[in-house]
Amino acid sequence: MNTEHRNTRALADQLDVILRSMDVDYTKNDAGLLFTVSIPGERRKTIDVTLVVEDHALKVLSFVARCPEERHQQVWEELLRRNFELFSVAFTIDDRDHDIYLVGRVSHSSVNEHDIDRLLGVVHQATDGVFNRILELGFESSIRQEWRWRLDRGESTVNLQAFEQFKPRD
Repeated sequence: MNTEHRNTRALADQLDVILRSMDVDYTKNDAGLLFTVSIPGERRKTIDVTLVVEDHALKVLSFVARCPEERHQQVWEELLRRNFELFSVAFTIDDRDHDIYLVGRVSHSSVNEHDIDRLLGVVHQATDGVFNRILELGFESSIRQEWRWRLDRGESTVNLQAFEQFKPRD
């Protein structure tokens, strides 16, 4: 076993201990180098954050939202403006579907309880802080359609209350 692999394994073990001590809901893959932390959100029900222990960094990846159906330019501008305020992560889109993610890398020295807590907090705040705005800009037509469908059938609209402005007025 080379030194780099031993250091990566030791760091993964350290991250496991940190996450356990933080009492967060998480899983790790069989190789023990990939951790998925589930954080309860307010606007988005659950925010999953994947932490991958790499040879020279800890990679952070979190799915935020599907590719907008409309007003792509406005959504991308909103995310780019928010990138300016973020620590250790940034909004991006994937190459295939243009889904929205938060991604980043931090040094191995940042794998301590304080910095991991801060990192998870940044992902939580960034995702929860923009989630409804992404839906308002990028999915307005679908939200309006959903309002109509639920009202016509007498279905619950509880989870649409954040989008009251799109409720049909007739």
